[in-house]
Amino acid sequence: MALRINDTVPDFTAETDQGTIKFHDFIGDNWAILFSHPKDFTPVCTTEFGAVARLADEWKKRGTKVIGVSVDGVEDHKRWKGDIEKVAGTNAGFPIIADEGLEVSKAFDMLPAEAYMPDGRTPNDSATVRAVFIIGPDKKLKLSMTYPMNVGRNFAEVLRALDGLQTAAKNGVATPADWQVGEDVVIPTALNDADAKDKFGEFKTVLPYLRMAKLKG
Repeated sequence: MALRINDTVPDFTAETDQGTIKFHDFIGDNWAILFSHPKDFTPVCTTEFGAVARLADEWKKRGTKVIGVSVDGVEDHKRWKGDIEKVAGTNAGFPIIADEGLEVSKAFDMLPAEAYMPDGRTPNDSATVRAVFIIGPDKKLKLSMTYPMNVGRNFAEVLRALDGLQTAAKNGVATPADWQVGEDVVIPTALNDADAKDKFGEFKTVLPYLRMAKLKG
């Protein structure tokens, strides 16, 4: 069964380069981002982990824990961290799950149930393990993105999406295309004009079903 938006994400116990974690306990009352990679010591993935490391202050500012997952082992992860930190120019403080048995990859529907890693495997054998999952404090999946191996992920977009999710959750609104923090938000259609005015003050009616407002405060 595919993991869908608003499903509770799987809980699991796994080894990481920083010790054993239980996933739901790791999330706690925070937001979380699980980002996956098909193999350690691969070029695009190394640049991506470097980008995540450089954004450590941004994740912290948003009350968000980040954790990687790759189908290699703990010792490989520890060695790979050296390369990641060289590319990033900073410490990579987040843990990386060692998903050698593919339990996490299968639980999150990145690999089919019958998948296995052959001897002498290459990244192509786990190519679909190239995803981003944003998870709320309620342990429910809020957003997922999947990329091919030859296109690096845009972590500025991951941050923007996280901002949108947190803004929507906090204020009961939606965000329009290309939205950035501080810009007008979309008033839900379930709110009538009178209630919208009470909540937002003045708002702009673009279409009967599209009303834009600034957030107070």
